[in-house]
Amino acid sequence: MSSEKRLLVVFLQFIRDRFNLESDKADEQETLEYIRKGVEFRGTNLWILIFAIFIASIGLNVNSTAVIIGAMLISPLMGPILGIGTGVAINDLELLQKSFKNLMIAALFSVVTSTLYFLISPLSTAQSELLARTNPTIWDVLIAFFGGLAGIVAGSRKEKSNAIPGVAIATALMPPLCTAGFGLATGNMYYFLGAFYLFFINSVFISLSTFMIVRFLRYPKKEFINEARERTVKRWITFFVIITIIPSTYLAYQTVRQSIFERNALVFIDKELKFENTRVINKDLQFDRDRQRIEVSLLGDPVSEEMIENARTHLSNYNLANVDLIVYQGYDEQLSHASIASSLRSGIIEELYKQNEQSLRSKDEQIKLLETELTRINKLSTAPTELYPRHCSPLLPISVLIITYLYIRMETKLIPFTWLMLNLIGSH
Repeated sequence: MSSEKRLLVVFLQFIRDRFNLESDKADEQETLEYIRKGVEFRGTNLWILIFAIFIASIGLNVNSTAVIIGAMLISPLMGPILGIGTGVAINDLELLQKSFKNLMIAALFSVVTSTLYFLISPLSTAQSELLARTNPTIWDVLIAFFGGLAGIVAGSRKEKSNAIPGVAIATALMPPLCTAGFGLATGNMYYFLGAFYLFFINSVFISLSTFMIVRFLRYPKKEFINEARERTVKRWITFFVIITIIPSTYLAYQTVRQSIFERNALVFIDKELKFENTRVINKDLQFDRDRQRIEVSLLGDPVSEEMIENARTHLSNYNLANVDLIVYQGYDEQLSHASIASSLRSGIIEELYKQNEQSLRSKDEQIKLLETELTRINKLSTAPTELYPRHCSPLLPISVLIITYLYIRMETKLIPFTWLMLNLIGSH
């Protein structure tokens, strides 16, 4: 044998030894029994789930990441999902049906519990932790898939590691169900459907990764004495896989398309819509199956239509050839007061968050821009109708800019005051 072949054999043996899953593998029947026990939602498991839902709902309500993580650590939601993947892998229709039934029960109790909490909670504002669960992305799909791989590998070991609690945190099965309850409690079906879609995607891809590992580890399939019964079981399992995988694959594909669109759109806005003495204060990315749209609101010196049209010609450079670009400038008479206030609040709040991540140099640039804008508005204060609609308070733009200016100067000390003033402005 040549030296090159010997090196290749040694290398392959090294890789096989390092990635071997058989050395500390638990007894197969012991692992299957462990999975079956985690499937059932009755007594202790159900009470723990309800308490965890209350904790997670409170965490979402007060925007506390630590509380949400604590709720995910004690949640038993992973059990039925692992059971579904295992049932498909070993042709166990009874385990599959039991797991699916208990997953539906768990989802129902979770949504009802969170809905009841949000109905009685005095806090009805959708915080950032809650909003993050209403619009799934490709990253959620990948996290669910790799989290499921980690979960079933850890569950099949002799010594159970801390990977399973980590998987519960990473895949975040509970917060979407709580967000769905918030959507029902507030009558917001967009939140409900988006959150439940995230839960569905997570469940499907965790089950898929479980199926792959169980088959890879060659767990014994359930044997049937009656061949007709075996054919019936296989048909039902195939039917279940098809009705689950087809819609989830389509939805995952749409999620990938939307994520790519949003990424390209943000890059386009950052690169092509940067004008001197003018800033994008709000952006709205609308993704539909047949049509996409980018809407931006600009604050500062007016930008000529020629420059905007020139930016449109560059859309194809960002794979946005069929995307509509709509630009709003200043205080258009066609925009309602509520729309103006909402755009300004969204833009200013976004800038406040960005301040915590940017360097001090960017603050100096923002201060200079705000000082210029304040000077311009003060000069034009004698002609208010040209700046905003008649029913819009003339103090609106000046107040928002002054609040932002003070925030940048004094940083986080004015955060509560800023939020209060922005909401007061929007209510007039």
